[in-house]
Amino acid sequence: MTLFAYASRTGTRRNLDALRDAGWRLLVSAAGRLRSEGFSYALDNGAWSAFTRGTTFDERAFTVALRKMGPGADWSVLPDIVAGGLASLELSLSWMRRVLDETPRALLAVQDGMVAGDVRPFLGPRVGLFVGGSTSWKLQTLHTWGALGHELGCWVHVGRVNTCRRIHLCASAGATSFDGTSASRYAKTIRPLDAARRQLNLFRKARINEDSHR
Repeated sequence: MTLFAYASRTGTRRNLDALRDAGWRLLVSAAGRLRSEGFSYALDNGAWSAFTRGTTFDERAFTVALRKMGPGADWSVLPDIVAGGLASLELSLSWMRRVLDETPRALLAVQDGMVAGDVRPFLGPRVGLFVGGSTSWKLQTLHTWGALGHELGCWVHVGRVNTCRRIHLCASAGATSFDGTSASRYAKTIRPLDAARRQLNLFRKARINEDSHR
């Protein structure tokens, strides 16, 4: 099982070249420029950008981005409320049909206060998990979401992963993918982060081969 890596979209040519050489993908935000730069990519709804700027979620910008970028995306994140608990889930579910009409797979962002039973009924081949929320809550519950995704066979993505340690945590939890901004901003960080990812991918393959011969 491969652990896929996504970097926040950047227009810096040097960084794009390094990401392409490493086989990374891009996370395109509805709050930014709607360009994939020729990469495989996923679509973020822009809620995190709005949260960090202290502004409201831009539904119109997400709708435009979904129609333009959604069809070619690996997945698109359902609108959510950062650290918003069940209110976030209610918002996400209200967008579910519209998002699935435009993109191959939707990811439901889990936020502080949610438990597995809250989201289990909605997950499946076309609806996966985006592990968001506050940093402390995300790290405390990561293995819960990984186990749920493994049980149901759905995609599990972890947001805001910018260190080798966190890449290891994603892998140990059984995540499908992660994203971060470090590799987008600083080309020198791509090599150690990708080395950690590749080491874990080799370990995963070895474990799968070992289990298959038991």
